[in-house]
Amino acid sequence: MSAHQVLDHVDQYLALGREYECSDIHLATSFPPAWRRFGQLTPIWSDHQPLTPADTERLARSFLGEAEWNRLQEKGDVDFAYASERGRYRASVVKQRLGLDMCFRIINTQIRSMEDIGLPMEHITPLTRYQNGLILVTGSVGSGKSTTLAALVDFINRDREDHILTLEDPIEYVFESKGCHVNQREVHTHTDSFGKALRGALREDPDVIMVGEMRDLETIQLALTAAETGHLVLGTLHTGNAPRTLDRVLDVFPTDQRDQIRIMVSESLRGILSQQLVPKSNGSGRVLALELLVNTAAVANCIREGKTYMLPGIMQTGKNVGMITMDESLKRLYIDGVITPQEALFRATDKVEMRKFFQS
Repeated sequence: MSAHQVLDHVDQYLALGREYECSDIHLATSFPPAWRRFGQLTPIWSDHQPLTPADTERLARSFLGEAEWNRLQEKGDVDFAYASERGRYRASVVKQRLGLDMCFRIINTQIRSMEDIGLPMEHITPLTRYQNGLILVTGSVGSGKSTTLAALVDFINRDREDHILTLEDPIEYVFESKGCHVNQREVHTHTDSFGKALRGALREDPDVIMVGEMRDLETIQLALTAAETGHLVLGTLHTGNAPRTLDRVLDVFPTDQRDQIRIMVSESLRGILSQQLVPKSNGSGRVLALELLVNTAAVANCIREGKTYMLPGIMQTGKNVGMITMDESLKRLYIDGVITPQEALFRATDKVEMRKFFQS
């Protein structure tokens, strides 16, 4: 096949992405077909011509159903879970100045276990066994939050005999009921918004609720209420580390409510997992760098008093319950020879401290 020939269907590009272990496929107007492999975005073929507006429109029509095509024309963008024989994808199509842009996140339908991902089982298992409270998984886009969340839900599904409800946009991993009864609802398909779905969720008698994204005041408020009223809530936020996550949760509330919310969070929080996927020094893929905050009496006290800046210090003394800061995690990966000093420094929270570490 000539590298300049545009393929007939997006499925052909997606099959290539799966074959070469990519996380995303980009088909954008005025840019050659591209993929993201091990965190790097590069053209699939170095000598491929940029796609024309006609190419991208033809490719979009090759996989969009009537409803999605109409929504794209009406709103200018559409995102949904796309499934083909080869697997599931998080698909996004947007209109831009030059034409259409399509991006596909390749979802591994195989749910990976907590051991596979490299999560510290002995410290995370106790968090999943609470009957109520809030567990947050945080990190930037593409840091593996969905994979971690799926591993936690899968563990609970096998470990407990309860009712699990997931609210997602879109549904990524499909869970089959094992020990638990699992219901999955998709925002925009089965319900209008996370807030609306969460309100409805509380009437369905769930024991465990997974909220795909806690992005606004209403969702965060409802998640906290659910955590307080006897549900174990798992949620994600786009924040870099534990102190920032807590600040983000508190900052969405009006000032006059913050004292009350601090008390609620200090009582209902179980733990925060903040993560990054760091390229390995040998180029063979990426490795998980994980920060773990476990809510102890000292942590709860910090949250209540609004002193989140003191958390890194507390985390360094909480190693017995598995607490570790992101910078500690990066140092360990460097000492084990898994990542380069440049990557550790680039991703460190306290860069001055990390530089000293490398100079000592």
